[in-house]
Amino acid sequence: MSLTSLELQLQTLPESPGVYQYYDKDGKILYVGKAKNLKKRVASYFTKTHENAKTSVLVRKIVTIKHIVVANESEAFLLENNLIKKLQPRYNINLKDDKSYPWICIKKEPFSRIFPTRKMIKDGSEYFGPYTNFKIVNTILDLIKELYPLRTCNYDLSPSNIEKGKYKVCLEYHIGNCKGPCEGLETLENYQKQVDAIREILKGNFKESLRDFKTKMKDFAANMQFEEAQKIKEKIESLENYQARSTVFNPKMASVDVFSIVSDETMAYVNFLQVSNGAIIRSHTLEIKKKLDETDEELLELAVVELRERFKLTSKEIILPFPLDFGDKIKVTVPQLGDKKQILDLSERNAKYQRLEQLKQIQIVDPERHTNRIMAQMKKDLRLFVEPRHIECFDNSNIQGTNPVSACVVFKDGKPSKKDYRHFNIKTVEGPNDFASMEEVVYRRYKRMLDENQPLPQLIIIDGGKGQLSSALKSIDDLGLRGKVAIIGIAKRLEELFYPGDSVPLYLDKKSETLKIIQYLRNEAHRFGITHHRDKRSKSALNSSLETIPGIGEKTMQTLIKHFKSVKRLEKATEKEISDVVGVSKAKKISDFYKKDTI
Repeated sequence: MSLTSLELQLQTLPESPGVYQYYDKDGKILYVGKAKNLKKRVASYFTKTHENAKTSVLVRKIVTIKHIVVANESEAFLLENNLIKKLQPRYNINLKDDKSYPWICIKKEPFSRIFPTRKMIKDGSEYFGPYTNFKIVNTILDLIKELYPLRTCNYDLSPSNIEKGKYKVCLEYHIGNCKGPCEGLETLENYQKQVDAIREILKGNFKESLRDFKTKMKDFAANMQFEEAQKIKEKIESLENYQARSTVFNPKMASVDVFSIVSDETMAYVNFLQVSNGAIIRSHTLEIKKKLDETDEELLELAVVELRERFKLTSKEIILPFPLDFGDKIKVTVPQLGDKKQILDLSERNAKYQRLEQLKQIQIVDPERHTNRIMAQMKKDLRLFVEPRHIECFDNSNIQGTNPVSACVVFKDGKPSKKDYRHFNIKTVEGPNDFASMEEVVYRRYKRMLDENQPLPQLIIIDGGKGQLSSALKSIDDLGLRGKVAIIGIAKRLEELFYPGDSVPLYLDKKSETLKIIQYLRNEAHRFGITHHRDKRSKSALNSSLETIPGIGEKTMQTLIKHFKSVKRLEKATEKEISDVVGVSKAKKISDFYKKDTI
């Protein structure tokens, strides 16, 4: 048997680390991926059954497979990241941001200027950042300006220009914001010491600056220069206040990069915190739109490589929520306790906050996308074969064994469809028997829907535990609907979800959107059922009360029940209000009866 071109390509792949590329029949790039073992990884695409529809479509389009072998997995990470950015394959997630971020530049020149910029020029200057916005940059630069008098002019302060007296001091010198290096009033050595101190502050190291300022303050005080000492003291306070706002963990903590991820069916959010000497000096959250149902591990691997490259990170230790391998040069820590666990938790809170903000915006500007995401999430969380676009929930109301009723509420696309709500009066069950009542109403509901060719729900929820679920299942089996409609039970106390034939309940995250929608359904069914039960009891009490009034027949009773609804409302009604409903003579009998009853 001759091998197809694709089969031949698969068989000849090496069992080495590397990067693979998929192309379609027109030679257009489809996907770029990395692997520890190219042959095993690529073959898995063609041997597995893919639940994700996009992955199945991708596999059907693949005609050509190209690969690049590298020395180790770390090189594969970097190469994959670069190829994705360069080739922009259709089925890869895109980690490229459209916006350019601000940096703080220490210009390579005599008497270095320090200023904000969005452009990095490779002229030997130093760049710190990028920062997420200019507000942070301006806060840092304001602090630096307060601590150190640096020049802000654009003059070329070369030694020859200063010697020639080419420039004159400006207003900044006269108000004390600059020491006049343009006229040689400040030495380059003294100026560069200030730049060195600023460089350490930008790295998150405040120790050296604080020590120098405290030494100067003591020297001024010892020489009776109290005014100068006070100025230095104010600088120390400014620096300590900024440090206190920045330092949230142990100042002895070495420089580390922290990454966390939260995700749903369609999006992932990777938060990154850069920590230096216990101070968070940078924070950024990357939003990633999923393409092929990628796992959190796959997304975080790609994001870590991208963010380290983008922000020029050199930390030898990174903190992650789960173990990943980035080679021998990078230490990966997955903390369980202590300062590192606290900062990882902080990163996760930032990622969750970003996700919530994004979800709120989507809900407002794109409600359809919001609904699609929730339906996809419910399908995954509840282990369903289809999205539960149409859900029905049943609840029995049987207070003290009287007037048993049942309620069915209907949600469509995660929202109540009140026009489809239904009440059921129990017909075949004597006394308070919740199990038999549930069996009856479920049978009646879906027998009618089948008879009328109405579309069935994708999910039925029974308010109750195993017993209620088993009773509902009897009716589902009798109607031949087992396997055609998903059905689960929810127990009130621990929010346990029970599935047919499974004795172990499912517990959802208490904060999950899926559980919140199920709770909403259950509460709505309970409210709807209780309201109907209350009305029925009121009518029953009114009926019993009217039966004891001489001269009041069945027809009059029904008219009064329909109008007044309850005994209490009838008792409080005036004779005139009653006569408007049933006439003067009957109104007098009813009014006299209730007056006598209150004496």
